[in-house]
Amino acid sequence: MIVVEDVHKHFGGFHAVDGATLTIETGSITGLVGPNGAGKTTLFNVIAGVLEPTSGRVIMDGEDITGLPPHELFARGLLRTFQIAHEFSSMTVRENLMMVPGGQSGEALWNAWFARRRIASEERALARKADEVLEFLTIDHLSDEKAGNLSGGQKKLLELGRTMMVDAKVVFLDEVGAGVNRTLLNTIGDAIQRLNAERGYTFCMIEHDMDFIGRLCDPVIVMAEGHVLAKGTIDEIKANEQVIEAYLGTGLKNKAATA
Repeated sequence: MIVVEDVHKHFGGFHAVDGATLTIETGSITGLVGPNGAGKTTLFNVIAGVLEPTSGRVIMDGEDITGLPPHELFARGLLRTFQIAHEFSSMTVRENLMMVPGGQSGEALWNAWFARRRIASEERALARKADEVLEFLTIDHLSDEKAGNLSGGQKKLLELGRTMMVDAKVVFLDEVGAGVNRTLLNTIGDAIQRLNAERGYTFCMIEHDMDFIGRLCDPVIVMAEGHVLAKGTIDEIKANEQVIEAYLGTGLKNKAATA
């Protein structure tokens, strides 16, 4: 699905990503972990077209997508969410989802004047789809709530819902669990697993909650100092001495030894 080949991203003399090479297999839920400053989010931004790499390539389904802008990658089914949710706070939850698909007839001024019936038909279809998404995510009771009134976890679910309004192939999740209570985190985890199993979504997720990563992800990739340090199952990662030294710490090592 996604192949990252020797990607570098420099900001002046700072090498945020320093020769990262990795593969995200079709149908996987891949975890990307590492200490703060390891280059994880910068790599996400390079893959998603927010930043151009200094060098290296990104391949999707055998095609070079290096440097393509986000809207073109969106059209190809590559989507990403953000650590801080980006909702339209004054619009309802349903309306936020209805905004996602591109090429809507109502976007053209001419159609707003002369194709009102077609616009109304499209909006009804989008509203139905949005309601199906909200039911899938178990937040349909919030459909008419202003998005700005949602909790942090509910906003993360809304971000996940946006990916369901289009034909997503691979979704990059940036700390989907950050600031989310355990109950909602379990709901988010359930939704990710269902999207993967039932709809064939491929996921790559940055996350610091190792229990959450362990529940969802195989494989797990560890980054440190801008490059890939290790890849394996969660148990292999926890037992990897290089990873323990670079990131996880002796506390987790001792925890794993007594488990």
